[in-house]
Amino acid sequence: VQLVESGGGSVQAGGSLRLSCAASGYDFSKCEMGWYRQAPGGERDMVSTISARGIIKYDNSAKGRFTISRNMPKNSEHTLYLQMANLRSDDTAMYYCAASCTQYVSFWGAGTQVTVSS
Repeated sequence: VQLVESGGGSVQAGGSLRLSCAASGYDFSKCEMGWYRQAPGGERDMVSTISARGIIKYDNSAKGRFTISRNMPKNSEHTLYLQMANLRSDDTAMYYCAASCTQYVSFWGAGTQVTVSS
């Protein structure tokens, strides 16, 4: 099982980034997937999640600026996206892709760094 994030980088405040997470090795069509972030010295917090049925949740800080989506082609690699716009310095963090599949089964990626300079 692999969750591999990409798309992070350095951007100026007000800019945009699109994060991607390539998920393989499991039937992710039945999993809730999401993006989490952790700033230095902080806790890992939920940014946005999307359920297997397409129900979407956003943290208040992400509402109106971030858009989550997922591509679930049958019998193929799943991809999770996070389109981020109007980035702020407080969005600076390591962003992680996660899949929650059952009460006991969940997976995490290694993360991709997002740095926003003001």
